[in-house]
Amino acid sequence: MSLENELLLLIPRMVHSSIVSYEALVCFIVFMAILALWLAPGGLAWAVSMSKTRAIPGPPGFPLTGLLTVFTGLSPHRVLANLAHTFKAIPLMAFSVGFTRFVISSQPDTAKEILNSSAFADRPVKESAYELLFHRAMGFAPYGEYWRNLRRISATHLFSPKRIAGFEGFRREIGLKMVEEFKALMVESGGDVEVKKLLHFGSLNNVMMTVFGKSYEFKENGDGFELEKLVSEGYELLGTFNWSDHFPLLGWLDLQGVRKRCRSLVSKVNVFVGKIIEEHRMKRVGETLTDKETIGDFVDVLLDLENNEKLSDSDMIAVLWEMIFRGTDTVAILLEWILARMVLHPEIQLKAQAEIDIVVGTSRLVSDSDIPNLPYLQAIVKECLRVHPPGPLLSWARLAIHDVYVGDNFVPAGTTAMVNMWAITHDEKVWSEPKMFKPERFIDEEVSIMGSNLKLAPFGSGRRVCPGKAMGLATVHLWLALLLQSFKWVPSDKAGVDLSEHLKMSMEMKSPLICRVVPTYPRVA
Repeated sequence: MSLENELLLLIPRMVHSSIVSYEALVCFIVFMAILALWLAPGGLAWAVSMSKTRAIPGPPGFPLTGLLTVFTGLSPHRVLANLAHTFKAIPLMAFSVGFTRFVISSQPDTAKEILNSSAFADRPVKESAYELLFHRAMGFAPYGEYWRNLRRISATHLFSPKRIAGFEGFRREIGLKMVEEFKALMVESGGDVEVKKLLHFGSLNNVMMTVFGKSYEFKENGDGFELEKLVSEGYELLGTFNWSDHFPLLGWLDLQGVRKRCRSLVSKVNVFVGKIIEEHRMKRVGETLTDKETIGDFVDVLLDLENNEKLSDSDMIAVLWEMIFRGTDTVAILLEWILARMVLHPEIQLKAQAEIDIVVGTSRLVSDSDIPNLPYLQAIVKECLRVHPPGPLLSWARLAIHDVYVGDNFVPAGTTAMVNMWAITHDEKVWSEPKMFKPERFIDEEVSIMGSNLKLAPFGSGRRVCPGKAMGLATVHLWLALLLQSFKWVPSDKAGVDLSEHLKMSMEMKSPLICRVVPTYPRVA
């Protein structure tokens, strides 16, 4: 073969080799870029944002998904607490879920800085929350005049001390009904009872009496049965991890069907709640309420608002629906945890019952006026809120509405901020013997749980603190006192007490509490 022919054959091979090398180089560069983004502190969402200062420490997570698998697990609060220790990021840790930036604090001072900052005045509105109308209610409405009006209505009319006291009759009536239902179920089952169901229906009825002024029977095909289905489905939808919240392109597809289910549910809610509002309007024609603050339910309160506070019907439905939704399961879940602890710690149970006997006696049942004189019972509630906080990640996160510094760390606008209350309440630097269930710690030291002390703030703090916290505590205290006064709570012969957790919207017991209830007739005449 001539030299010219050899050269002609060599040139294509050289060109082909150059192309292959170029493609390999491009692939290598892309791979290294992806690797760099993946390994960046905080993960992908933080890597692609322009940070003005040093990176906030945190785990990189998996490529693209970040820490997605943490939030689809049973106990994300525990995993995040462990990661904060591993990365020495207890004050503030950065991480990503898809394209969403997060920071989370597991330390009281930094948590307080976040929760009390005007920069974190908003909440991130998940697709399910928006579709379920909550963007027009207090929980998710953006900070501004409309939200301030709702907050004013809440503090002045819905959850004022006078109104909370005025609802004692409702609370007591439902609490006594639960006592009778526990007795009946005990006889029917031979002693063992599943606690959660009775607490759930009692809590739902308590909220309905407060909000709508009526109670329900939860028999199939009745209004109560329909209402329970609406609440349960809404609870499930809000607690579902929705890929569309963190991967915007997937929003078009609604792969999990969350949007479709939310819209179907809202149409039913509009009919159900709208009908009750209309019933109240009809009943009020020609009727005069002499004391609206104590007689009227929440619907009456909203209908009585002056023009400058008046809400449209659609806004009223959103506000009332949120009240029902947020007020139902928190009380039931907390009481189930407390009763589980009473079964596991009979000496604590006995001490609480002795306190009730001394203060109340054996000739009458406990009432709201007795609760301030039952410090040990209140300490039990506080200790359970510490060990088993219903919202370990303070369920409703915050959103940075503008660039802000948290300590020395720069947090860009649009970042979701969370507080790991579970990590704080289980930190040995904050609490002595944090793994021990010891109510006496709150007898020895006064610790406010209403939001001023971030050592224990189960209802949040700052502008977005839970507005119904005082009413919720009043219900828990009274019902717990009635249940301890009426029964001895002992382990079941068939099932032990499993304290495993499952975080949905609230932190529930993974295995519902099944125990025996023994009526204590000698103590109550």
